[in-house]
Amino acid sequence: MLTHLFPALIQAFHPVGAAIAAAVEVTGSAVEIGKDAGRSIALGVGAGGGAAGAGAGIGMLFGKVIESVTRQPEMRDEITSIQWLGFALTEATFFYGLVGGFIAFFL
Repeated sequence: MLTHLFPALIQAFHPVGAAIAAAVEVTGSAVEIGKDAGRSIALGVGAGGGAAGAGAGIGMLFGKVIESVTRQPEMRDEITSIQWLGFALTEATFFYGLVGGFIAFFL
């Protein structure tokens, strides 16, 4: 409702209202532009947040593995098998964030 009234209000109250109203008509309504921007932000936050969390988790995981193997070298094989499980689960959090961002972007 307001999107149809928006160009008329700009033309009436803004000094260069005709130019702004023409730009709004060419590029689409302000609501559509806002939706596209929100979708892009959601994708960036989903993928970026997931990547930041996964990066921190993987860094912490491998740091603790190095400490563990240094303290108990005889447990190296068992620690390494647990390490790869932790790596896979931590990396999955990135994909959850990416999928969440894609869902927000396309829906």
